[in-house]
Amino acid sequence: MILIVDSGATKSDWIALDSKGNQLFMTQTLGLSPEVLTREVIEDRLANNFELSKNKESVTHLYFYGAGCGTDRMKIFLKDIFKDFFPKAKAEVREDTYAAIYATTKIGHQGIVCILGTGSNCSYYDGHQLFQKVTSLGYILMDDGSGNFFGRKLLRDYYFHKMPQDLGIKFAKEYQLDADVIKDNLYKQPNPNTYLATFARFIVENKDHAYCRGVIDKAFQQFVNNYIMQFELATKVPINFVGSIAHYLKDELATVIHRNDLILGVVRQRPIEGLVEFHKNTI
Repeated sequence: MILIVDSGATKSDWIALDSKGNQLFMTQTLGLSPEVLTREVIEDRLANNFELSKNKESVTHLYFYGAGCGTDRMKIFLKDIFKDFFPKAKAEVREDTYAAIYATTKIGHQGIVCILGTGSNCSYYDGHQLFQKVTSLGYILMDDGSGNFFGRKLLRDYYFHKMPQDLGIKFAKEYQLDADVIKDNLYKQPNPNTYLATFARFIVENKDHAYCRGVIDKAFQQFVNNYIMQFELATKVPINFVGSIAHYLKDELATVIHRNDLILGVVRQRPIEGLVEFHKNTI
């Protein structure tokens, strides 16, 4: 049995294939980002999934693409956990950027591949190798245009009284905005980046409001300036995206991309389908 996993900060999609490439099952766990979770939490999330626990002895190959897996230390950390949970499996751990590449860009073709989900990043793919100009310093300092970026912006504007009154009233009705609750989630609970990203739904649902339009436009322009324009070939190759933010704000994203004389390529909400097709071709 082959397991293919696309793991973001919020959730992880798992698809199992047999030796002929036929799908056996599809399941989901919470995100398994090694940068923000302990070994115990990751083990619990695996063990609490019925399909994974039931089939763990049958897995021979595990291809895991995850947020927070960009360093050797994090890869080794996860491989050690997978070795114990899937005792017969050969595990390969790569950062989620590779999932985005395989889901949007054909082997041998050039492109810039971006992730706009709970977090964000951007890479150049020359058809064979991945290149990054920006080393991520995590959600506090970076992640421009991401779900947690929008959540942070909304909370700050609400508390600094910069959000329009009509929108502020609506925001307060939809979310628990007590300062103690917010600080507890940010500084005491796991996955503060995921918590911040939960507020992004509000900006998507109210994207036609002038305030939200401005926030979205400025955030995407900032992403273009800080990430995409780092690459000399930015205006020559397609700019591909994966992630819920890119998917739900595709029109707004396209406006910014075209305004900067860039070429919008593929936009996928989730890369898992493209990953499966990629790995089917390697079986």
